[in-house]
Amino acid sequence: MSQKKHPCPPEIMTCEVVAKSKLFTVESLDLQFSNGVQRQYERVRGGGRGAVMIVPITAENELLLVREYCAGTHDYQLGFPKGLIDPGETPLEAGNRELKEEVGVGAKQFTDLKTLSLAPSYFNAKMHVLVAQQLYVQSLEGDEPEPLVVVKWPLHDWQSLLTQVDFTEARSVAALLLLQQFLASEE
Repeated sequence: MSQKKHPCPPEIMTCEVVAKSKLFTVESLDLQFSNGVQRQYERVRGGGRGAVMIVPITAENELLLVREYCAGTHDYQLGFPKGLIDPGETPLEAGNRELKEEVGVGAKQFTDLKTLSLAPSYFNAKMHVLVAQQLYVQSLEGDEPEPLVVVKWPLHDWQSLLTQVDFTEARSVAALLLLQQFLASEE
């Protein structure tokens, strides 16, 4: 099915930094669209490095998740291990490092499921969703302020994970559904 695409993005007439913190830079954009309409948008400018989310599967067909504190919701959330890609790292290298830091395992095999955009109307961040298999025990010291709780979840019971009150992060939900599509294609 063919879909009509816009010819080009609107022209950025001006771009001004309106707020800045240690983590974020907020820009105000004055835009002119191809039909002449002008609008002002705001966006959060990311660092451009990208991030990874890893869906680890053990030899016993269990998913490995982490429960960690989330400042945005001021509670603990259950989700897949994740983190930023460090300068010079590939997404697979970052995925293996994050696994070792957050879960205490590495992986011999990775499959890149999809690269997701995170709130593309306001943010230019990308996250690579990876499946990790053939796990082995190896830890690295991470930057978490407290140890993360590792939770094993039976792969065959993946649907009940969706009913967990602390499994609400959209990226983890998307990763779980992408995993099911991947596993179905492997059968």
